[in-house]
Amino acid sequence: MITLAITALAVLAYTFVGYPLLIAVLARIRPLKARESLTWEPVVTACIPAHEGAAFVGEKIDSLRALDWPREKLEILIYDDGSTDDTAKIAAARGARVIRGGQRAGKPTALAKMAADAKGEVLLLTDIRQPLEKSALRALVRRLADPNVACVSGNLTLRGGAGAGLYWRYENWIRASEATFRSMLGATGPIYVVRKADLGEIPSDTILDDMWIPMRLRLRRKRLLFAPEAVAWDDAFADEREFRRKVRTLAGNYQLFARLPLLLIPIANPSWLETMSHKVLRLLCPWALLLLAVASMLDRRLQWLLLAQAAFYLLAAVGPRATKLGTLARTFVVLHAAAVVGLLRYVRGTQRVTW
Repeated sequence: MITLAITALAVLAYTFVGYPLLIAVLARIRPLKARESLTWEPVVTACIPAHEGAAFVGEKIDSLRALDWPREKLEILIYDDGSTDDTAKIAAARGARVIRGGQRAGKPTALAKMAADAKGEVLLLTDIRQPLEKSALRALVRRLADPNVACVSGNLTLRGGAGAGLYWRYENWIRASEATFRSMLGATGPIYVVRKADLGEIPSDTILDDMWIPMRLRLRRKRLLFAPEAVAWDDAFADEREFRRKVRTLAGNYQLFARLPLLLIPIANPSWLETMSHKVLRLLCPWALLLLAVASMLDRRLQWLLLAQAAFYLLAAVGPRATKLGTLARTFVVLHAAAVVGLLRYVRGTQRVTW
C-alpha cells in the first residue's frame, strides 16, 4: 500500500508542481523565437458565434471596432445560432454582417459556416461575451506572420477573486512557458487567430474547437504561440458554474485523444512531453487521488496521510470561508470531480456541443 500511495503522490506532485517548474526551466534555457512582423496587415474576419447574445453583442462589436487595425481590413461576422432574442438585430444595426443559422446547431457548425463565408485571410475566432483590448488583434497577427506559426492564442483575463481566476492565472503561466519553449497545446477559445487556409474541417460534433483546430496543426509540425498582451476580459466564475464549464472541457479532451490518437505517440507529436504532462496526466489525477485515499485507509502506517487528506477535503468543503487557501482547495476538488463527470459524459455520448 505504501508503494501505491507513493506512486499516486508522485503523479500528483509531478503534474501540478514538477511539470510546471520543468517547462518553465526549459522555456528559460531553450526559448524558441518566432519571426514577428509589425507591417503585415492582412484582411481579418472576426468570427463570432452567438446564441441569445443580445446583452453582450453591442459591447463586443464596439470593442472590435476600437481595435488598432485598419477599418477597411476588418470584417465582423456574427453567426446567430438559433437565438430568440435581438442578437441579430443589434449586430446588424452596429454594422456587423450576420448569418442566420435557424435551428441551434452549436459552435463547430457556426465556425465552419463563417469560415466558408469569410473574406479575410486571417480568422479571429472569438466569443460573444468577452470584449477585447484595443491592441489585441495586432499582438496576435504580428506573431502569425511567421509561416511556421499556425495559430496564436490571446490571454483571457478573469476579473474577481473566485477560485477559477486563481486557477486560470496558474494555467496561463504554464501555457506561456510551453509557447516559449516550442508550442502551446491548443488555444484560448474566446481569443485566437488562425489562417483561413489552415482551419481545416471541423466536425459538427466537436466539443472543443480550441483544441481540435490547433492540435491538428501541431501534428503538422506547426507552432502554436501565446500573446499575453492580447487580452480579452471576462468575469471569474463561481465554482458551480466553473464545474459545468470544466466538465465540457474535459469531455472534449477525451474526445480529442480518441479522434487524434497520434497525439499520444512520441514520434508523431512534436509536443508529446507537454501533451502527456499537461493534458493526459490531468485526466489521470482524479484516479490518483482515489488510489491515495484507498491506500491510506487500508494501511495503518498511512493514517497520518489519511488525516491530511481528510483535513484538505474539509478545507475544500468550507471553501472561501477559509480564506484563499480554502478557495484553492475547493477549486482543486471541483476540477477533479469535473474530470470524472467529463469522462462519464464522453463515454455515454451525453456531452452537448451547444454551449
